[in-house]
Amino acid sequence: MDSENTPQTAKSLVRHGSALSLLTLVSRILGLLREMVKARFLGTTALSDAFSVAFILPNLFRRLCAEGSIAVAFIPTFKEHLIEGDKEKTREFLSCTFTFLTFFVTVLVCLGILLAPFLVKIFGVQEYDETVLLTRIMFPFLGFISVAALFQGILNSVHIFTPSGLAPILLNISTIVCAYVLSPYTANPARAMAIGIIIGGFLEGAIQLPFIVNKGFKFFITGLKRAVNNPGVRKVLRLIGPTIIGMAAYQLNDVVSTALAGRAGEGTVSSLQYSLRLQELFLGVFAVSIGTVLLPNLTEYAKTSQWEIYNKRLVSSINIIALITIPVTFFSLLQGENLIRLLFQSRSFDDTSARLTLAAFTFHMPGLLFIALNRIIAPAFYAQSDTKSPTLAGIISFAVNITLAAVLVGRFKGAGIAFALTIASAINTIILIIMLGKNPNVKIGAVIGPSLLYILKMLILSALALVPLCFISPLLCDYFAGHSRIITYGAPLAICAFLYFILGLGMLAIVKDQNFLGVINMIRKKGT
Repeated sequence: MDSENTPQTAKSLVRHGSALSLLTLVSRILGLLREMVKARFLGTTALSDAFSVAFILPNLFRRLCAEGSIAVAFIPTFKEHLIEGDKEKTREFLSCTFTFLTFFVTVLVCLGILLAPFLVKIFGVQEYDETVLLTRIMFPFLGFISVAALFQGILNSVHIFTPSGLAPILLNISTIVCAYVLSPYTANPARAMAIGIIIGGFLEGAIQLPFIVNKGFKFFITGLKRAVNNPGVRKVLRLIGPTIIGMAAYQLNDVVSTALAGRAGEGTVSSLQYSLRLQELFLGVFAVSIGTVLLPNLTEYAKTSQWEIYNKRLVSSINIIALITIPVTFFSLLQGENLIRLLFQSRSFDDTSARLTLAAFTFHMPGLLFIALNRIIAPAFYAQSDTKSPTLAGIISFAVNITLAAVLVGRFKGAGIAFALTIASAINTIILIIMLGKNPNVKIGAVIGPSLLYILKMLILSALALVPLCFISPLLCDYFAGHSRIITYGAPLAICAFLYFILGLGMLAIVKDQNFLGVINMIRKKGT
């Protein structure tokens, strides 16, 4: 790997993903605020578990029908149509895809509403009737978000990412507003938040439509038979086939884990959701943004046989993920309790809630790097129209996760389920890397060798930067104890974060980290 190209490629990724990362940061912060509102109104009560389970069900099908399918099948196929340049053929493909998608998800929504009583029984929640009602309220979210995902795929294919960042912001705002505005008029706050989810799902699609029209893309509802017979749609379905199996295995992790948690005691489901929300805050800002930008680029490089650039882009992506996630993981493990209590502690989120959430968080965070890497490495397969490899990796990962979770949940409850997910994510990463090496065009040694060394370097630097904080943090916690929640937990957290950030930057500068220097140079050029 040419070291001179490393900062250049890193700058390219950061430049293309910076706007999306900023919007994703806003979205994740608002998502965190949404969880704080949920903690305020619901805590880790049985009603909170009911809302969590009800929202998981449409989310499960959303990831199968929308996000996963669009990423792995629609974008590569749509890119081929764009490269061909036949506008009429492209419009026909879009129309047929839109028709098939809307028909399919409409059927799923109707089935979900009808079968809600049977689906909810899987999870063993205490508030059975309320969970069924909440599920029925929120299931139409699947239809809205599936159309929104298609719109996102169209825009991302032409390197327009801003609407993708704006869409989830509206979902979070809608849910938060409805929780406060509608709660006095509904039987409980969970129903108010459920209504907010539906409104937010509609807005996610609506905000993207003007951008599509502005780019000149037009499509219409056509006959279902015509849609199914379209060659482009057939290719998408062929690509989706194995992916659905892999995605189903991956998403069943959530279903089975939640079912196990539902039987582990009140609050376990909710504590896992709060913990995952914190993990996703860190994960989403960088991994999702880089993965979203990376897929269209890698697809273009693979279709045009620019494999050297393909390999360099993949290495830079892995290194940037390591640069972010490893330090965040170390710091979060030290400051987890302060972070959780600062964000969630309220009238409904008590000491028991904090203890349950911290236990899950402690075992979720070590998996941050692996989950982020999976979201970076998977597009490397999708760009080559290879959906079978990630599918097999997902199935193996699912088997490992469920086996470990079933063994550990009895003794360790939520912490055992969280640890199982971390181990399964690590195994998934290893399998993906092995499978990626089977492609002769991907120089796996040139990709993995430098990346492993870089990960090792970040592990050492992060651990060294954390050592002073291990002594300083307890002193700060004692000093600020007894004040308001913001002072008691926020002050030590903020001071430690500042010190850790300064120490980390200093170490990166001392070792002349190429990715770090590449970003700094880009910032300097923007400032001049």
